[in-house]
Amino acid sequence: MAGRPPPPVYEADTQGVKIRVQPRFLHDESRPASGQYVWQYTVDIENTSERTWTLIMRHWEIVDSQGRRQIVDGEGVVGQQPVIESGASFRYSSGAPLAAPSGMMGGNYTMISDGGEEITARIPTFSLDSPYEQSRPS
Repeated sequence: MAGRPPPPVYEADTQGVKIRVQPRFLHDESRPASGQYVWQYTVDIENTSERTWTLIMRHWEIVDSQGRRQIVDGEGVVGQQPVIESGASFRYSSGAPLAAPSGMMGGNYTMISDGGEEITARIPTFSLDSPYEQSRPS
């Protein structure tokens, strides 16, 4: 819609694995009167290292403005375990529903290199803001 500023982009870098996240509140899918708030977030994973990395696990921590905490662990992302070669990137979008008008998300990806090295790539903590309330990561 016109008049809304673009959503912020949050970024973290772990050993050349750059992770950028851009959350966006979904007005059409949210029902504030029923306590349902929905966001889409788009993640860009850019490999600026010399290695090829495979994203094998994800770990998310989601906290809403009421203090409710959810932990989400699983294999890969959006049904895939993407292989990201040196100089390449991978982008996907997913959703986050909350029962409160704002919250924060963050976490990490477990990545394994073609040589067997494992790293924990940090996903930057990002705000899930709606027009109904705003919170900021500290």
